[in-house]
Order: sequence, then structure tokens, then C-alpha cells
Amino acid sequence: MNNNHYCVIMAGGSSSQFWPVSRENMPKEFLALGGPPLLRTTYDRFAAVVPKENILVVTLERYKEGAEAILPELPKENLLLEPYSRQTAPCMTYAVYTILKRNPDAVIVATPSDHVISEQEKFREVVLAAMDHAAREDVLMTIGIVPESPSADFGYIQVTGGRHLDETRPIKVKTFTEKPSEELAKVFLRSGEFYWNSGIYIWSAKTVRRELEKHVPEVTRLFAGWEEHIGTPDEAAFIEKAYADCPKLSLDYGVLEKTDIAWLYPARFGWSDIGDWDRFFAFGGKDEDGNLAYAGKALLENTRGTIVATSREGKLIALSGLRDYLVVDTNDVLLICPRDARSIKEITSRIAMPEFEKYR
Repeated sequence: MNNNHYCVIMAGGSSSQFWPVSRENMPKEFLALGGPPLLRTTYDRFAAVVPKENILVVTLERYKEGAEAILPELPKENLLLEPYSRQTAPCMTYAVYTILKRNPDAVIVATPSDHVISEQEKFREVVLAAMDHAAREDVLMTIGIVPESPSADFGYIQVTGGRHLDETRPIKVKTFTEKPSEELAKVFLRSGEFYWNSGIYIWSAKTVRRELEKHVPEVTRLFAGWEEHIGTPDEAAFIEKAYADCPKLSLDYGVLEKTDIAWLYPARFGWSDIGDWDRFFAFGGKDEDGNLAYAGKALLENTRGTIVATSREGKLIALSGLRDYLVVDTNDVLLICPRDARSIKEITSRIAMPEFEKYR
């Protein structure tokens, strides 16, 4: 493996879309949703791409013990702890300065920790090819997934020069689009100019440092003096001060939509982010009636398209007559609602009210 290759796993976000299993102190990346935690599988996936000692995980301070339990082999200095959640631009700034202190010639692949990826060898080949390109060229690269359907669940990237879906080379980016309507997604698919935005980024440490400092100085100026503080005993105090005034800002909005060196590396492998219960349902192992049950025991009669989950060992959940429902039983919450993002969002928005604070 190339010792200049590094990986940054971004695992700092909580997710109300998986409530009540995910909570403020238990993000979805740490959950064992019918298998190993997503953070574990993400780490193992990239351990086949870059040296293990070059994998960094960025997460919140309050998740420190959980991350250490899932990844006991991760060196202490490779677990970067954010005092506050500030989205991906501050997260990447912290990680890039840390890597530059160790290796100024580093090439970085940065990834969320909530992806499901099949065809691991194809994935590895694409990432390594993109990293080789980023080592030679002054680019900010995003892996773009050739879309299989007009999904409204993902962001899209438009490339220059017309139809390119059969390409296996980097392509210049034209525009980024957040999750579109279903009708607009159909237009994107027909055009042949759009890819799903995987949120997996590849760049040299020097290039991304320059672009961060150019486009989000409101973030990077707060890290002034990083050369003297990162990697020393006063790093935590330095990061606490930097994050205290840091704005919440995403990499896509803050940097990639503004830079003139955004490129896309096209990819064809099974990919999805597990952003909510519906995406989890799409990728889970269902029974002959299309039900997905994990943990505990389930007795299902005349029930179809339903997710059944319990965190209580040995508990039986018996259901009859449900269609496309979500049933989740935890120690302190029982959730029963239609299995669609709108219904779940309506409930989780109510949980934000003060009287439900203990259940967040």
C-alpha cells in the first residue's frame, strides 16, 4: 500500500431519521442494524485501500467511548474529537491540518461512515485510480455513481460535455444539485449528464488546504496556529477554542460548489447511503412477504413491507394486518407508524419539543 495514502472517516453526525434506535448519544453509525456497526464496516472497507495507520476517524467528543469500543485497534492519535457538531467543512479542516502535520505529501480519501457498498474490489479499484489522479493533478475529486434510477433520495452532480455515463476517466464538474424532486430526477437520468453524489472525496492535502483557505476563510482562520498546537498536549484546548466560534458549513456548499477545480470520477458499484429507515429497508434482508425484522423475535401474520425492530433481548413482537409500517420497540419508546419519511419526520419533529428531551 502507498504510505502517502490517507483516509478520513467522518462519523460526527446524529440521525433523527433512525429514532428511536438512534439518539443524541448513539448515532446511526454506531448501531448494529442487522450486522456490524456502519463505522466498523466503513473502517474495514478502507483498510483494504490505505494503510491502517493512516485511517483517521473524526467524531464528537461524546461519542469517544463508542468509537473506541467499535474500533479498538484505532490508534488514539487517529481519533479526532470535535467538541461541537459543525458539519463537514470544519471537520475536514481539522483532519487536513492533522494529516499535513504528519505528511505534507498525503493524498486523502474522505468518506461518510453510513454507506453500504457492494462489489468491494471494484470500489477499491476506483478509489485507488482516483487517488493516483489526485496525486498528479490539482483537483478536488468526488466519486460519482452512475445512477440506476431517478432517485430523489440522493444529491446529483452534472458533468461538462454532454453524455458521459460510459466513461472511466475523470470528468470536469458543471453543477451540484441537492436532492431533487422525482420529476427533476427523471430529467437528470434521461440527460445522461448526471451522477449520484456519493459524498466520497479525493484530493491531495495541499490542494484541499488551499481551497479550504480560499473559500471558507471564516472556518480556517479559526485554526490559525495549527502547526504549533495539533499533535501536542494542548490540541484539545486549541480545537475547543476553534470550534467555539466555527459556523456550521458543509464541504459541498462551502467549497465544492465554488471551486473551479471540481472533478468527478465515475463509478459503477453497488452503493447507497443508509440515511433513514426507508433506505435501511431497501438494503436489508427481507422475508418472503417483504418484511424486515432485526433483533428479538417476530411473529408476523398477514403483514407485508414492514420493519420490526426491538432492542430488548428475548422479546417477541407479534403483528397482524400491517402494510408498510415501522414498529420499533426500545427500553423507553415504542414507535408504530407508516414506513415513509414524511410520517417519521412528523414524529421526530415533535420529539424536539422540551417535554420529550429525555427521549432524544
